[in-house]
Amino acid sequence: MTDMRAFGAAVTAWAAGGPGGPGGPGDTARELAARLPVRVVVLLEGLSDAAAVDALAEGRGRDLAAEGVCVLPMGGAMSVGRFAQLLGPSGLGLRLTGLCDEAERGYYARGLERAGAAPEGFFVCAADLEDELIRALGAARVEELVRTEGDFRPLRTFLRQPAQLGRSPEQQLRRFLGTKKGRKIHYGRALVEALGPDRVPAPLEDLLASL
Repeated sequence: MTDMRAFGAAVTAWAAGGPGGPGGPGDTARELAARLPVRVVVLLEGLSDAAAVDALAEGRGRDLAAEGVCVLPMGGAMSVGRFAQLLGPSGLGLRLTGLCDEAERGYYARGLERAGAAPEGFFVCAADLEDELIRALGAARVEELVRTEGDFRPLRTFLRQPAQLGRSPEQQLRRFLGTKKGRKIHYGRALVEALGPDRVPAPLEDLLASL
């Protein structure tokens, strides 16, 4: 696990503009990719998506790092082309997969194609993964979880805001999860852990099955 995290950190530094030559993060990434070995990289928009993927894998008894799978949050969807260039056929030659939002499907397709990677390996969420998880659980169950996690009072305060009037409960909950730093990450795991085995959203289920 530690070595896989080191690989992910090296790739992130490389994608941010770090040198690829001797002594740089690109050199470290190449060395770790060969030594571990890494066979698949799961490209995700952010840390909350990574928390959800990790939680589902752990719930199924899988150790993705031990299987040669790196779950890698990119820090934003707009970085997919750069990561694909470094990791895909034109770079380290690793298989790429991941999740993307419906609104960004075209951007992902163009970035992956430019890097020579297959966009078919990515699984599409309707709005985003939080939206998929909230709809899978239902608004009432998510509110129960929010209460259990100690966030019910902030939720009630949030729901009284004029901007929330007229929004569906699912839309309100999705917006609430993004109102405090770290909350989306926490609930990325908590929502997945609350799912029954037959309620996992298709994009997330299909992603894990592909690894």
